[in-house]
Amino acid sequence: MVGRESDQVRLEVVAHSDRETLEDGVDRTTLEGTMVYTDEWRAYGRLPTMKRRHATVCHADRQWARDDDGDGIREVHDNTLEGIWTGLRNDLRTFRGVSKHFLAQYVAMFQWSDNIKAVTAEFLRTLPGIAPFTKSAS
Repeated sequence: MVGRESDQVRLEVVAHSDRETLEDGVDRTTLEGTMVYTDEWRAYGRLPTMKRRHATVCHADRQWARDDDGDGIREVHDNTLEGIWTGLRNDLRTFRGVSKHFLAQYVAMFQWSDNIKAVTAEFLRTLPGIAPFTKSAS
């Protein structure tokens, strides 16, 4: 999941990609009334019964984005999340293979680094527990 307004990513390694697993993830990470944009995969079909609004693009018809409200912005798409999966795949590729046992940890690190959005000197100093800079009284 990726929040369009928050720009926060939530990735999870799951054992199955069936409808029940998907619905559990949507239920845990979104609020009722949330608009969910997906492709046309059948497993997403019951999202409206979960009190989520749902709009899809049909990749089979070579549709990647659509403007439903006529404002000139093609808001119906799943390109953001597909781009994140591409980034994760490219990130994992550097390890030349990842054990399934550790995959969730690699995914968690990727999610964490994507959600940071800005790395500052102050942030880097806090990672190893170094006290932040303080202004000296002159």
